[in-house]
Amino acid sequence: MDFKKLLKGESFSVEYKKCSTSLSNSVFETVCSFSNRYGGFILLGVDDNGTVLGVQKEAVSKIKKDFINTLNNPTKIRPSLFLNLEEAEYDGKLILWVYVPVSSEVQYCDNKIYDRNGDADQDITKSVDLVANLFNRKSHTFYERQIFPYVTTEHLRLDLIPFVKKLALLKNEQHPWKDMEAMELFKSAGLYEENLLTGEKGFNLAAVLLFGKDTTIQSCLPAYRTDAVYRDKNQDRYDDRLIADTNLIESYDQLVQFIQKHTDDRFFLLDNVSVSVRDAIAREVVTNTLVHREYASAFPAKLVITKESLYAENWNRATTFGRLTPENFTPYPKNPIIAKFFMQIGRADTLGSGVRNLYKFTKIYSDSNPVLEEGDIFKTTIPLIADGASDVTKEDSDTTEDKILKLIKNNKTISAAQIQKELGFKSRTSVQRILTKMLSDSKIKKSGTGKNTVYYFEE
Repeated sequence: MDFKKLLKGESFSVEYKKCSTSLSNSVFETVCSFSNRYGGFILLGVDDNGTVLGVQKEAVSKIKKDFINTLNNPTKIRPSLFLNLEEAEYDGKLILWVYVPVSSEVQYCDNKIYDRNGDADQDITKSVDLVANLFNRKSHTFYERQIFPYVTTEHLRLDLIPFVKKLALLKNEQHPWKDMEAMELFKSAGLYEENLLTGEKGFNLAAVLLFGKDTTIQSCLPAYRTDAVYRDKNQDRYDDRLIADTNLIESYDQLVQFIQKHTDDRFFLLDNVSVSVRDAIAREVVTNTLVHREYASAFPAKLVITKESLYAENWNRATTFGRLTPENFTPYPKNPIIAKFFMQIGRADTLGSGVRNLYKFTKIYSDSNPVLEEGDIFKTTIPLIADGASDVTKEDSDTTEDKILKLIKNNKTISAAQIQKELGFKSRTSVQRILTKMLSDSKIKKSGTGKNTVYYFEE
């Protein structure tokens, strides 16, 4: 996060709050106004003039808890928002920050409607024209909010509710959905709503995509599907194919499993925990394809796997054009209701984390960077093989382990960089993959973190 840029002054999308020891009510007014306009960053522990005061460390836990509880309190904020405060250090002082995405629904705070006006939060509740403009802006921007008045619970997969509740409770044991009935959950998640401009009530497109029966989805959105293919020997056509045209919850599982079927799994130790980097990449690619596509277009989403790369594309409502990096990327939700739902069931993280995660995990997996291109079509390319990434084959991996073990014994302790140099590997990734396996098999041990990590053998 570029705090130097964010600390240049309050603006249309940046707000400072002192909040050194506790939250103020104005924090939630800003959350509301950002949600109703174009989103923005809130920084806690910063004075109005941009001076970093810092948040007291002993108050952090309570501030975070109060923030989450208030956003899930329907008497304070509605619809409920699911955001988390992040910690950061700037000039030796602690800052808490959050990016508030634009919501596809009109947001209320204390039964009032706030909108962003310059660098201020404006109460527009009593202004008929401004409220009407806000509702009109929301309903025309997000196709996921299109209401289908004749869709009833009979058209939905109610059998999926116990499953999504289970996923939500795995993430948060006290999740608000825990004791909700079906309709209460639908309304809480923004899947059943009322258009206050037209008086129309009903399930929206987001509800149909998440819970609709296959026939319901095809009736409401005939062009919806995700075409996944695997090409190996047959480059002109495909060796395997999956057409995912069911609800988004089950489509996610189908597409992740398709990627797992046709790509190599590679485990690495992250914070001393063995992590499947392949699965982490699959999660981000599939989530982006399903959650952030523009469903108003008949353009079919594609996912193509070859030996060299994983490639995905979907129609997009672009806010910028060109290649995205963690440094130049500003998150903007294409389907906030669907995105918020995926976050609740643990299939997505905070808005904007997908780009950071893809850069992080792709670098670990193939020692390369992903290519993310935003335009009318959003394109994601994940290199699966980098130069030298496959210089250790399965056949000689055991022999390589013996060589590494001999090096460790001879040197007492040794780093991955030294092993790479001694054994002539082109890529550090290959060395790291074998060391991770040897650690999980308890053949060796390690100490230190980051660049200071060394490996040793203990009798």
